[in-house]
Amino acid sequence: MFTGIVTDVGSLVRASAGGDIRRLTVKCGYDAATIDVGASIAVNGVCMTVVSRAPGEGGGAVFDVEAGPETLAVTSVGDWQAGTPLNLERPLKLGDELGGHLVSGHVDGVATVVGREDIGETARFTFAAPGDLARFIAPKGSVALDGTSLTVNGVDGARFDCLIIPHTLAATAWGRRRQGDRVNLEVDTIARYVARLFGPR
Repeated sequence: MFTGIVTDVGSLVRASAGGDIRRLTVKCGYDAATIDVGASIAVNGVCMTVVSRAPGEGGGAVFDVEAGPETLAVTSVGDWQAGTPLNLERPLKLGDELGGHLVSGHVDGVATVVGREDIGETARFTFAAPGDLARFIAPKGSVALDGTSLTVNGVDGARFDCLIIPHTLAATAWGRRRQGDRVNLEVDTIARYVARLFGPR
């Protein structure tokens, strides 16, 4: 489990395909000694398993993860190119502060940035959600977008907007997001289960 509080912005070093698997090499600021092979890291909101790791040149670490067909089908992983900035988060430990909201890293689909309005030091982003996911998004509710826990300000059909504060713009990849970008969307877990329980009624 994660919290949607990004702890590092890494970058994609390279991506290579082998059969139906896409192997990704990510450079980050984490200490390589603290990353175990088999551990989970949320990469732009996608919970991925570390399959190898090594110290990075000049510090930090380089680690490899693999994306299978399901991940490639429902996330933006297939869009990532060398140099793509990636929001990273290590898993939540029992007893850690839950600063955002509970995030599983199981992305539900891809939303598209349809507008960005810079308001002083903040930025209001408007997103278009896939139609089947729009019903899970509510004003003042939580969503995880590219692994960042955000509060929904308003909803209009399949569109919704979030106001991103200066710290988040500076400490994550959001400062570089523009209209037309595709971002990984994970709806709030509680909303998903409530809809499942009451949907048939």
